[in-house]
Amino acid sequence: MFRKRFYYIIQLQYLGFRYHGWQKQPNVNTLQRMVERTINYVLETKDFKVLAAGRTDAKVSANEAYIELFVDHTPLELKDFFDLFNQNLPQDIRAISIQETDEQFNIIQHPKIKEYIYLFTFGKKFHPFSAPFMYNITEDLNIDLMVTAAKLFEGKHNFRSYCHRPNENTIVHGEIIQCEIVKNTLYTASFFPEESYLLRVKGEGFKRNQIRLMMGVLLDLGKGKIDIDFIKQTLDPDREKITLEHIVPGSGLILNSVTLKNEIL
Repeated sequence: MFRKRFYYIIQLQYLGFRYHGWQKQPNVNTLQRMVERTINYVLETKDFKVLAAGRTDAKVSANEAYIELFVDHTPLELKDFFDLFNQNLPQDIRAISIQETDEQFNIIQHPKIKEYIYLFTFGKKFHPFSAPFMYNITEDLNIDLMVTAAKLFEGKHNFRSYCHRPNENTIVHGEIIQCEIVKNTLYTASFFPEESYLLRVKGEGFKRNQIRLMMGVLLDLGKGKIDIDFIKQTLDPDREKITLEHIVPGSGLILNSVTLKNEIL
C-alpha cells in the first residue's frame, strides 16, 4: 500500500547540561529521546521519524540546531503542532520555527556551515551557576599567545590528532573557515565572571571531540605546558601522529549557528 510522507524542518535551541548528547541511548536521558517522546505525545502516533543536522555530545548546548521531521499519512497543521510541541517540550528545549519541505531535502546530506563556540574564563573561581555554560581554569593563561595559535587551525589540514579514537575509515582531513579567540560579549549573565573568552570555530564538519581537543591544546599552550611549535607539529601531515588527551568538558561548547548552503530557510 502506498504511504504518503510529509517533510518538515524544525529549528531548535537547547541547554545540554542535563542530557547525554543528542543521540538516543539506552538508560540515559538524551535530547533525541525527549524530542521524539514529545512528538509522539502531540501526534498520538509513532508514524514519524526524526533526523538531526548533527549530533552533539553530552552537556553540549545549541543556540541554533535543525532537525528534519518525517510524518506519514497525514500532514501537520503547522501552527497547532508547533504550539503544542513547544508547550510540551522540557523547559531546556525550545522550538524556534517549523516549515514544510519535500523529499528532495535531506538534513544530513545537505551542505551546511556550522559555527561552534567554546566559553571559558580563568583566574578566580566563578559562580557555580556559570558551570552549565563555560569552563573555569584557575591558572593564569597567556591569552595573547592563544589568540595567535588559534589562527593556525584555519585552512585545510590533516586533523588526525584532533579526532578522538579514529579508525581506518575516519576521514581526518578537513577545512576550518574561521578560528579565533576573542573576549566573550555574546553570552552574558549577572552571575558570569567580569571577563570571559570564547573560541569561535566555523566549518562544514568536525571530527569526534575535535573542537574540545583544539580548546584543550590551546589551554595547555596558555598555561605554558607546550609551545606554539607543538601545535604546528600536530597539524603537520608529514610527522608521526601526535595523540592528544586533553578533552575539555562538553558544558562549555555551544553549537551557535547552522547555515544551510543554498539557503532554504
